[in-house]
Amino acid sequence: MTLFRQGGHFILVGLLQLALDWALFVALTWLGMGAGPANLSGRVCGALLGFWLNGRMTFAAQGKPRLGWRRFARFLAVWLALTLISTVAVTWVAHGLGMQQAWLAKPLVEGVLAVIAFFLWRHLVYR
Repeated sequence: MTLFRQGGHFILVGLLQLALDWALFVALTWLGMGAGPANLSGRVCGALLGFWLNGRMTFAAQGKPRLGWRRFARFLAVWLALTLISTVAVTWVAHGLGMQQAWLAKPLVEGVLAVIAFFLWRHLVYR
């Protein structure tokens, strides 16, 4: 599959992930949970959806999904690093500028990380 086609699928899957992740982040922080735990909760749910959809659609090889425990282990290693960056950034904004600014900053943070994630998923996880 071409880079362009994979990129298009990745964007669609990423938008679904972001919607789920962001909605949970906003809902949980609105209910009083701290920015760090709420970000982690949203990213876990988004990651599970994203791993499955990307393995079945975005990076599938000749219609066959690329899933399995080995790929999930590689996915988890990359995801943990990206989640640490995301959580630090969102928590920093929440403490420095307030929770409403963190709600606005989260999609921007995730968008920047998505560019990095695409190449990491493509070359390390779903290869």
